[in-house]
Amino acid sequence: MENRRKTIFLVDDDTTNLTIGKKALSGVYNVFTLISAADMLEMLDNIQPDLILLDVNMPDMDGHEAIQRVKSNEKTEQIPVVFLTAQCDEDMELKGLSLGAIDYITKPFSAPLLLKRMEVHLLVEDQKRELRAFNNNLAQMVQEQTETVIELKNAILSTMAELVEYRDKSTGGHIIRTQRYIKTLMDAMKEYGVYRSEILELDEELVLQSCQLHDVGKIAVKDSILNKPGKLTDDEFDSIKEHTTYGEKIILSLRDKTTDSEFLEYARIFAVSHHEKWDGSGYPSGLSGEDIPLLGRMMAICDVYDALVGLRPYKKAFTHEKSISIIFAGQGNHFDPLLIDLFAKIHCDFEQIAF
Repeated sequence: MENRRKTIFLVDDDTTNLTIGKKALSGVYNVFTLISAADMLEMLDNIQPDLILLDVNMPDMDGHEAIQRVKSNEKTEQIPVVFLTAQCDEDMELKGLSLGAIDYITKPFSAPLLLKRMEVHLLVEDQKRELRAFNNNLAQMVQEQTETVIELKNAILSTMAELVEYRDKSTGGHIIRTQRYIKTLMDAMKEYGVYRSEILELDEELVLQSCQLHDVGKIAVKDSILNKPGKLTDDEFDSIKEHTTYGEKIILSLRDKTTDSEFLEYARIFAVSHHEKWDGSGYPSGLSGEDIPLLGRMMAICDVYDALVGLRPYKKAFTHEKSISIIFAGQGNHFDPLLIDLFAKIHCDFEQIAF
């Protein structure tokens, strides 16, 4: 609790009231007597009192206008205001309380009663300040803990992504590049109005975090198949295709152990649907058209583009021009036609990420 001597502004156009009030309070508090609301507002520029005793009925500017000015200024809005009045008017009191006053004291006032009322109100204000400080500190602690959890989650995601890339030696940097492609695609979808309402419903930060897990299922694929330098056999290709369902199983297992369901649902969609094709010839479920989740249709373009421009055990790296020509040729069969129309406008942004 604060031990310093508190400061009170006593504002009244009646000098007799100012004299009586100061005599009653000055033994305990620093009291500034002010004869008008204008003087009070000017004084507030230099001194912040702990409480204001404010007469309601004053010429030029009454107490109601004065309290509105006090409460509309962020520097003074927390200062408690107690009205002084010679009238017993229920409507007037209700108006003052609605404007932010904490109490009414009727004039002429009793000096002991005035002193006691000030003691009670200032004690309450001390407790309110302590509570605000506690809440602010608590909010800061929660924010710091939240940031720590987010950092830990991002570190785990990065480690899992690096583990996948370490095993699949041909795709170095693939995870971070596809994340940047997805961000570029999302920005363009909002700008050009392509599936804009669906995009705006998504939590972009969670989308960009979760897309790092789109290939997590490759953890379950044998190294000899992931890094085979030649063409895969049908059985080997079937094994590769299973990385989508492996990924879904891994993420569902994580979801059973946590409450972060929205993030993991995005991750599941990316993992299981990014190899589906618009015409239904993809895997693992043979979905077609808009039955394929939008995130899967978006990742299909990003994933294929990165595979085309990159060196793989089974192919050399293609130029950007050849890669986009292959993607354009897949419009309406492999890829969502609307997304390819959009890709045609922004493919140079993809090139800057890739090269």
